[in-house]
Amino acid sequence: MSAVMTYREAVRASIIDEMERDREVLMMGEDIGRYKGTFRVSEGLFEKFGPKRIIDTPITECGFTGIAIGAAMAGLRPIVEMMTMSFSILALDQIINHAAKIHYMTGGQITCPLVVRGPSGAANQLSAQHSHSLEGWYAHVPGLKVVAPSTPDCARALLKTAVRDNNPVIFVENPGLYAMKGEVNEDADYSIPFGKARIAKEGKDLTLVAYSRMVHVCLKAAEELEKMGINAEVVDVRSLLPLDTETIYASVRKTHRAVVVYEDWKSGGFGAEIAARIGEDCFDDLDAPVGRVGGLNVPMPYSRVLELECIPNETNVLDAVKKIG
Repeated sequence: MSAVMTYREAVRASIIDEMERDREVLMMGEDIGRYKGTFRVSEGLFEKFGPKRIIDTPITECGFTGIAIGAAMAGLRPIVEMMTMSFSILALDQIINHAAKIHYMTGGQITCPLVVRGPSGAANQLSAQHSHSLEGWYAHVPGLKVVAPSTPDCARALLKTAVRDNNPVIFVENPGLYAMKGEVNEDADYSIPFGKARIAKEGKDLTLVAYSRMVHVCLKAAEELEKMGINAEVVDVRSLLPLDTETIYASVRKTHRAVVVYEDWKSGGFGAEIAARIGEDCFDDLDAPVGRVGGLNVPMPYSRVLELECIPNETNVLDAVKKIG
């Protein structure tokens, strides 16, 4: 059974499913209760589950993330909502030095079933301090799992997987996707495993690899490429860590050309890792160098006109395709 939901509604529905399924699941974060969340993801949850399971926190990311880690070690399954993932920078020590390493440093005796989720990437004029794409930073850290769903269905299903996982999961939601609508599987037990990419569009001439909102940029670019006689395949990575290289490589070996698209700064972003792996492992299958499209290496401007110049778009993808021939 399926229904049409927005991305925001799909995330909320997944949280409700998991909180109803397991009383050990709770959520904490700034303004998620009475205020209903800055992006309204948690709307209605405070009234449904009460203040002991939907916990409004002070403005102290390091503090409430540390509390969530301790709760996870003690047997609860916390979901931490960051008002924006840019604020998770304040909790890097807790996430990287503690959550990611507890299982390893206790010889497997203690797990940390924690989900840190929230908007990552540029919204609409939130300026330099609120527009970071941090998923590549977290995907650099062993002990974490990092997912970046691009559709409402993937968001609902992957969040279930995240909550049920015994490892800490970074779950990024691009704010530009919250209002997007799509078909969603309503089965309360439907989930998608980590480490499994999907083919968003099949093609034979070129592979476009992306995740989160950039998948939709690639799909629009693929429509324009069709008009030029180029049949592009679009691979939605979905899970950065673990990364499904098998699906990516199979596509590249079919099309012999690849462009990787990501919203993060082009220099050192996770798309650079994907491009490097394609270059290393599919070198003999490539008929051209691997192309990359990333965000401009500048702090995000407040001006909407300048902001749009910094974020990859369909024209940038088309230019990269032309560059590799």
